[in-house]
Amino acid sequence: MSGHTSRSLITVETYLRQPADTEEVPTPAAYYVAIADLDNAAVAERGRQAGQALGDDPVEFVNALARRVLAEVEAAGNPVIHTAAGGMRLENYLSTRTFELVVHSLDIAAAVPDIEPPEFSDQLLSEIAQVAATAAVLRGGGVELMLALTGRAALRPGFSVV
Repeated sequence: MSGHTSRSLITVETYLRQPADTEEVPTPAAYYVAIADLDNAAVAERGRQAGQALGDDPVEFVNALARRVLAEVEAAGNPVIHTAAGGMRLENYLSTRTFELVVHSLDIAAAVPDIEPPEFSDQLLSEIAQVAATAAVLRGGGVELMLALTGRAALRPGFSVV
């Protein structure tokens, strides 16, 4: 799971080196719509490979990766980059990576006994909730989500925006 989580940073580093000519994916929510049909087995395999790449000191690996990627992002501006969904502004792609880091941090906390879930700011949670809600709407699940959020119905099994 940690390897898959580290891919949130690895893909930023990789995609910064792959400029795109056209912005095809205008928002973070549109990214999730565009990747809805990705091969989940291939995604899982890339996560396993990333987990192996963490080596003997995964904490140091991720810390070094985070420092390196942060410096690259700060120097990059807001170019259009090639992503799994198509050409996208870096700023919008970074919102998808933040979403993934929050979700996977919660996954890790749930999987490890005696680990408290991380605390996130209200602003951050609001921003990623907006991405998720908009993706649900774009994928045709807006009414179902609204009914669930207002306590009028439960989400169907398997409901997901990713």
